[in-house]
Amino acid sequence: AARGPAPHLRGTGGAAAVKTMLLEWCRARTRGYQHVDVQNFAGSWGSGLAFCALLHSFFPDAFDYASLQPAARRHNFTLAFATAEERAGCAPLLDVEDMVRMAVPDAKCIYTYVQELYRCLVAKGLVRTRKR
Repeated sequence: AARGPAPHLRGTGGAAAVKTMLLEWCRARTRGYQHVDVQNFAGSWGSGLAFCALLHSFFPDAFDYASLQPAARRHNFTLAFATAEERAGCAPLLDVEDMVRMAVPDAKCIYTYVQELYRCLVAKGLVRTRKR
């Protein structure tokens, strides 16, 4: 059996189905956030604001999303990753410097991080999953 950061998703139609589900989940959680339009696990995450919006949707008291700017990439990634680690217990799988260095983030890295964040939020009881 496949093992990974979100083992409770096994049996939902394979890796492509899990990826699609996570992308849809990200879209739904970030809908309405200014400067965020999640279309993929690459360029949509380049400013760091998609991470910030996703985390803000769970922890609205953690920071003032409205004060964030797309051009402040280093700040956005730092804020998002620190919030994910502190509030969700998410392992720091991505490095701020690596993210800032890349104009378009690596889709596999983003996908892996989002899977881990999802797993941590499920473990904290903040995301409900369908029991099979």
